[in-house]
Amino acid sequence: MRSLVVVGALVRVTYLLTKWNVPLSLNDSIYYSGQAQQLAHGRFFRELFVDRPGAEHGPLTSLLMAPVSFGDDFLRWQRCVTVVCGIALVWMLGMLGARLGGSRVGVVAAGIAAIAPNLWVNDGLVMSESVSMLLVACVLWCALDAVECATRRSFVLLGVALGLAALARSELALLAPLVLIWVALCRRRSGVSVWAAVIPVAASAAVVLLPWLAFNMTRFENPVLLTTNDGTTWLGANCDDTYSGEVLGGWSLRCVIADPDYRYDEEPSVRSSRQRAIAVSYVRHHLTEVPEVVLARVGRTLDLHGLSDLVHQDVGEERPEWVAWAGIVTFWMMAVASVVGALRLGRRYRSLLLAPFVVVLCTTVLFYGGHRIRSSAEPSLVLLTAVAVTAAVEGVRRRDRRSLSDASHGGGS
Repeated sequence: MRSLVVVGALVRVTYLLTKWNVPLSLNDSIYYSGQAQQLAHGRFFRELFVDRPGAEHGPLTSLLMAPVSFGDDFLRWQRCVTVVCGIALVWMLGMLGARLGGSRVGVVAAGIAAIAPNLWVNDGLVMSESVSMLLVACVLWCALDAVECATRRSFVLLGVALGLAALARSELALLAPLVLIWVALCRRRSGVSVWAAVIPVAASAAVVLLPWLAFNMTRFENPVLLTTNDGTTWLGANCDDTYSGEVLGGWSLRCVIADPDYRYDEEPSVRSSRQRAIAVSYVRHHLTEVPEVVLARVGRTLDLHGLSDLVHQDVGEERPEWVAWAGIVTFWMMAVASVVGALRLGRRYRSLLLAPFVVVLCTTVLFYGGHRIRSSAEPSLVLLTAVAVTAAVEGVRRRDRRSLSDASHGGGS
């Protein structure tokens, strides 16, 4: 296991070196980097270019980068933060695999995580995916603890992991009710009190989220919970560009820029509400097209539609084109293997690992399809693939042993 973590580290450090002197592109990384630098200098979540409160994205990624965001070379060290998260994810998935299916599954899971392009391509970017994928893995681990150990500490840690995941990527708030239902059903089958588990988990998640929620509720004109990004996301996903053509089912920056009432100094919560209203109005006027758009969104998340546009978006977010294509091919192979892995797992484990896929499906249907949207399911995809690969290898070994045994008996006779 350790050697595979080292391999994963070498892959990620090598990838990091290719970006060591590369400035940020015009994408979400500017927000995360800028917020981290502001935090390092005592300025708490303000817009980067105007004096307005800022909550375009969840706070956790910027908070993790803040301690290294001093000096002239802060961007390099911010990249290092996501690399560390990626290396930790390799180890975490190896440990989870061993827990789900034994040491061989753990080794295979760590090996896949070490080299899978869709994991390491995010490490070294100043974005949230490396952080959120690690936290998804932590949620899965803590959920297993909550059911198998059933201690108050395990329940609290699960709630903390769920709260932190939501602070990393806001759509991961959907993971909380799914995991809570899973824990409750497992406890109920065991004949143990459901509320003894659900209440501590929900309470500790609320405690983690409360400071950010309270902070937002006091500084914006309109109510804001996790982020003000929903308006921009909805507007970019529901417009002429994304309801036809190459960007069908995707997201278009041009639609956001074309907003006739946009002002750079507009209060963010007001802007979000207005953009959301425009998007909802557009959907209402194009209801007959929605089924096709939703199907295209799902197709994009599954790498079955709009591949050229998906790769174009990846390149715009500092992902090399060849890595984006390698990630698509890798996903196709892992998607097939993961179906086999899911069938090999017991119902309890399978239900837990499918929870991130449900989150990704809901997010895709409601917003748009893309690789960043799918990232939350990558840890489960690795684990299910590891189960399938291990089962296949063991099946081949059993057949070989059986053939050797038959041959020896035949020779002896």
